[in-house]
Amino acid sequence: MTDIPLRPRHNLRTHDVTNQPPPLVDYNAFTADTALAEAIRREGGDWGQDRLKTYGAIAGTELIEIGFEANENPPELKTHDRYGHRIDEVHFHPAYHRSMALAKEHGLHGLTWTAQREGAQVVRSGLVYMHNQMEAGTMCPITMTHAAVPALRHAPDIAEAWLPGILANSYDPTFTPHIEKTGLTIGMGMTEKQGGSDVRTNTTRATPRDDGSHGLTGHKWFFSAPMCDAFLVLAQEDTGLSCFLLPRWTRDGRRNAIEIQRLKDKLGDRSNASSEVEFFDAEAYRVGEAGRGVPTIIDMVSQTRLDCMLGSAGLMRQALVQAIHHCRYREAFGARLVEQPLMQQVLADMALESEAAMALSMRLARAFESDNEHEKLLARIATPVGKYLICKAAPPLVNEAQECLGGAGYVEESIMPRLFRQSPLNSIWEGSGNVQCLDMLRAMAKSPDAVDALRAELAQAEGAHPAYDAHCKALETMLATVADKPTQARRVAEGVARALQAKTLLTGESAWVGAAFCDARLAGSHGMAYGTVEADLDCAALIERAGVPIEA
Repeated sequence: MTDIPLRPRHNLRTHDVTNQPPPLVDYNAFTADTALAEAIRREGGDWGQDRLKTYGAIAGTELIEIGFEANENPPELKTHDRYGHRIDEVHFHPAYHRSMALAKEHGLHGLTWTAQREGAQVVRSGLVYMHNQMEAGTMCPITMTHAAVPALRHAPDIAEAWLPGILANSYDPTFTPHIEKTGLTIGMGMTEKQGGSDVRTNTTRATPRDDGSHGLTGHKWFFSAPMCDAFLVLAQEDTGLSCFLLPRWTRDGRRNAIEIQRLKDKLGDRSNASSEVEFFDAEAYRVGEAGRGVPTIIDMVSQTRLDCMLGSAGLMRQALVQAIHHCRYREAFGARLVEQPLMQQVLADMALESEAAMALSMRLARAFESDNEHEKLLARIATPVGKYLICKAAPPLVNEAQECLGGAGYVEESIMPRLFRQSPLNSIWEGSGNVQCLDMLRAMAKSPDAVDALRAELAQAEGAHPAYDAHCKALETMLATVADKPTQARRVAEGVARALQAKTLLTGESAWVGAAFCDARLAGSHGMAYGTVEADLDCAALIERAGVPIEA
């Protein structure tokens, strides 16, 4: 065998391949991300640097490669075996299983609950942020497994039996009862045809049994990751809507009566299976109080909403670095694209949006793990507004990044089409934009102290930038009147989220980024597209900060 590297042919018959950027591979997604490293330090996760560096190396090499394989080979439903027995199994490509194994081995599903130290959720969020950049589909079951923990703690006996397997850093894809497995995953099923986000109209019924379990009969229109070992679902009892743990196997070792009707043919999230199912007196166990299903599962929903923010921020980050990488190499009209003033303005504007999304997500990760009352109240109001703005910001940014690559960004050999298809998902999952805005109004009405916590948070950056001060002053008027003008809820949610992003950046290690953000988002005006801000940005510095170093 020769030691000469096996390279593509260059002596083509009609042309030479020139002016084409090399693929952005073989880099460390953590060490190449200055803003992420600063956010991890700022929010109390500096002790996790080695863990983040390790996973950053995996993300920028193996994970990005197997992400392509997992999405090119989507899951397949097998309802029956060759003899006609009902089996209801979903088969995945090995790349999907490898991606899941990497996530579980490195604690993306459980570090928040197992690290037992301040900053655990921040470090875990950094890992999630990097994973989403390369293969977002597998984050669905990882997110739900992580988020199920606080909900399951409402039922101590169930938690004792299930949490050791849930928190184990082991991925076990075998389809067998949970007591025989080395690691478990948890899914969820709330959505029904007639109700959607209005889960209180769910019709699935739970009938009590003599052995303390319940029999569930009904239908779920969206049932995420159907090969998980158990699911948190909502069903009606005489006392109202309750929360239940629904295992794939019954206590006596039989396949539970969960029939997968079909897998959803989705726009994105292709590597992951989403399904429609029916229950026929399926064995389940109540979690929490009867008739208190929504308050029980809301702990899970809050956690998944944070992951929606991290997911969208991750997609934006990957789209941005791909665009910057392309523009550093590609030449047009006598200069590299990254040197063209208008392209610089576009890239710098996107860099601000991307960093602000990540920064707010990491700030909320710190709030989520804290026992401090201010942090809890801040999380209550900041979660819906953060999810609203960040998840809505992802599709236009990814599309703009595609445009930076031109036709190459529209070809499936690139990661860009997958990022674009994935980008609308998080604005829909766990409550659409209107649902988030209504939740903000609910928080303001039921927890007025949350508004005070918001004010206290924003006051920490008072005087740091005139546009910030003016924005916060105008926001006070909106907060005071929105209860009587619910049609303005989206405007208020965006205003709150922008203020929180600005505050987080202004009080960070690189306050100049916060000042640039205030100039671009809170002062002057800007048009519909990126690159239309009036502000005189230091484009070169913002691009240099955001891009993956060439030597990385």
